[in-house]
Amino acid sequence: MSGTLQAVRGMNDILPEHAARWQFVEDGIRSVVEAYGFREIRMPIVEKTELFKRSIGEVTDIVEKEMYTFEDRNGDSLTLRPEGTAGCVRACVEHGLLHNQAQRLWYTGPMFRHERPQKGRYRQFYQIGVEVFGFDGPDIDAELLMMTARIWKALGLQHVSLQLNSLGTSEARARYRDDLVGYLSAQFERLDEDSKRRLATNPLRILDSKNAQVQAVLDAAPSLSDYIDDASKQHFEALCGLLDAADIRYEVNPRLVRGLDYYGRTVFEWVSDRLGAQGTVCAGGRYDALVEFLGGRPTPAVGFAMGLERLVALLESEGAPVPDSAPHLYLVAPGTLAQQQGLLLAERLRDLLPQLRVITHCGGGSFKSQFRKADRSGARYALVLGEEEVQKREAGLKPLRENSEQEMVHFDQLAARLASLFGWA
Repeated sequence: MSGTLQAVRGMNDILPEHAARWQFVEDGIRSVVEAYGFREIRMPIVEKTELFKRSIGEVTDIVEKEMYTFEDRNGDSLTLRPEGTAGCVRACVEHGLLHNQAQRLWYTGPMFRHERPQKGRYRQFYQIGVEVFGFDGPDIDAELLMMTARIWKALGLQHVSLQLNSLGTSEARARYRDDLVGYLSAQFERLDEDSKRRLATNPLRILDSKNAQVQAVLDAAPSLSDYIDDASKQHFEALCGLLDAADIRYEVNPRLVRGLDYYGRTVFEWVSDRLGAQGTVCAGGRYDALVEFLGGRPTPAVGFAMGLERLVALLESEGAPVPDSAPHLYLVAPGTLAQQQGLLLAERLRDLLPQLRVITHCGGGSFKSQFRKADRSGARYALVLGEEEVQKREAGLKPLRENSEQEMVHFDQLAARLASLFGWA
């Protein structure tokens, strides 16, 4: 073997200079969902292949073409999770979390799909997902959408808009599917190759085709809204009324469908025009039949997932400032005694100021070389400690980002002075 090893295509490293924005997004979402009473659940990355075939649907693109599936040493067929809902439902059923109780859960982590990599679509991608079990009314649908709107505010995102639809019951969709297939079969030669293939397997996915010619064909196609049952219509109308009362703007998109078979009734997407073809940043809906389908008791459920890569890209496109992750202090301590006392001083400061980011210089070197590294670190201040300062129990505090004089601060006063400088007092 020769040459330099590289990451697998479509699976990307997140380097330190980019990680701060990721942490900002993750922390912002976490703080909002926890404020709504959601608790974190963590599921395995690998599940039995049968779980995804049963939940997502065997004739979906994900199962047919995109899953990373392999046989382990015991001969079991396993799959890297392509999405999070199925695993969350499996965990809830397996551990009895849905017996006579409602659950509000969230999770985060990597998902895997073997797709053609492009901006905003990768083979390993990260999601934060939210799942709610045990509520069948439109009020929980509305609260989830209000919560996502609050997340956009927390992140400072402006260019996102909400699209809504109702898929009705499985019986209503079956009637619609039959008529849609009949119509599209008569227009078969006008369909693109992808739509021709889907016509025999998953015809509702043709509705969200991006092909202009296919969209022209769909203009005269039957509309799903004409097939929706009365109970689903009432649910959807009540949801829209709650969103209107909360001043959450939305667009009803009758062609909005989801690529997973388990969805019914409410489906939604938050989309942006700032990300090109991959404009969906958050999507979800109801899946009231899935828990029972996977072996649990009948349980209404609704949830969503948001793609972290796309949210980070959207923040960048809107010119949001990069969160500051630079150290506050860089401790310059030439000499054996100063280095020893510097390490102890830094630990004491971390005890007193948990929010303080401080780098202690390691590896020796002259005062001049250490100071150069302090400057390159991006720290706002250098904390200078020599043998003389150790004897006096004081340190020099030298601004690195402004032209002002160094001040000497006694060890006992250092934490208070730093708190004042950084606005923590």
